[in-house]
Amino acid sequence: MRPHQISLETAQKLAKALGVPLEQVMHMPQHILMQKLMELEKKKDER
Repeated sequence: MRPHQISLETAQKLAKALGVPLEQVMHMPQHILMQKLMELEKKKDER
C-alpha cells in the first residue's frame, strides 16, 4: 500500500489529533483514516 497523497503539515496535524505516530497516519488504510476523521468531527461538534 502506498502512502496517502496529503501534505506533511496535514499528516502532522492528523497524527497529533489522532494521537498516533506520523508513519501510522501515512500508512493507515484510507477507510480507517476517514472513519477516524469522522469521529474527530463528531467530538468537535459535541463541544
